Amino acid sequence: MGTPDFAVPSLKILFEAGYDIVGVITATDKYGGRGKKTLLESAVKKYAVDKNLKVLQPKNLKNEAFQADLRALNADLQVVVAFRMLPEAVWNMPKIGTINLHGSLLPAFRGAAPIHWAVMTGAKQTGVTTFFLKHEIDTGDILLQDTLEIGDDDTTGEVHDQMMVMGAEVVLRSVKTIESGNYKLRPQDASKVSKAPKLYHETCEIDFNKTALEVHNHIRGLNPFPVAWTALDGKKLKIYKSQRTNEEIFLEPGEMVKIGKNRIFVGCKDKSLEILSLQPAGKKRLSAIDFINGYDLNKKLILGVNISDEKISN
Repeated sequence: MGTPDFAVPSLKILFEAGYDIVGVITATDKYGGRGKKTLLESAVKKYAVDKNLKVLQPKNLKNEAFQADLRALNADLQVVVAFRMLPEAVWNMPKIGTINLHGSLLPAFRGAAPIHWAVMTGAKQTGVTTFFLKHEIDTGDILLQDTLEIGDDDTTGEVHDQMMVMGAEVVLRSVKTIESGNYKLRPQDASKVSKAPKLYHETCEIDFNKTALEVHNHIRGLNPFPVAWTALDGKKLKIYKSQRTNEEIFLEPGEMVKIGKNRIFVGCKDKSLEILSLQPAGKKRLSAIDFINGYDLNKKLILGVNISDEKISN
């Protein structure tokens, strides 16, 4: 059970290992692209169809007809990777149960956006966990875990891509471990729980009253999606990439200036942060030098103020 690119390697590794995959459950097709005229299939569906695997695409997981079709597959085990919340009737259906691959070292970063929050909060280490599903989300007993180091400048996209490969390997090990019958589940330590809630537009706004390190982590944690943002002259300004420096450039929080011919700095609570890549409203993503060439940075600019009365939208 899975939908995006992140889930494909897990399906692929199980298929290539020779396991009998009796069905693949994924999201329904949706129209998208220019004018929403193109029918878009999930990455998982595309792989499954290519390998002639049976695909189910339920709109409602509680639908009796879907559950009857799922029951007819007679699966011993269900494997969930980047899918959606399952009703008990679904996750409790197989005789062995249902395992989920989660993108953190549970119980750390429980929730919908574990990779984003690990990077945004400056965590030095994260990883993947397989666990058996039960009622409360991300609380089931742990089967296997593997760790992944996070570099000081790694983006969520970079961590995601590494975790996607690591996660598939842990899924395969998990299925082999379950098959062997030689394993012991480990309950999660409630004293070590942290949250990774769903990201909203407001979550992504940059607060330059925080330290340069905190702002840098916020920016890289939202790269490549949904992207950190602030306001410039009342319009949204997305910031994709920043860089911490030891240069003593003293600016007030949110003040943006040009240094030399091709560098941009923004003030934070304690020091300044260099901005490497950004995107003004209605324009494409630009390097610092391209932005400088198209915008007057000779006047004093303060980011995050003069937002229009109407809420800046996505």
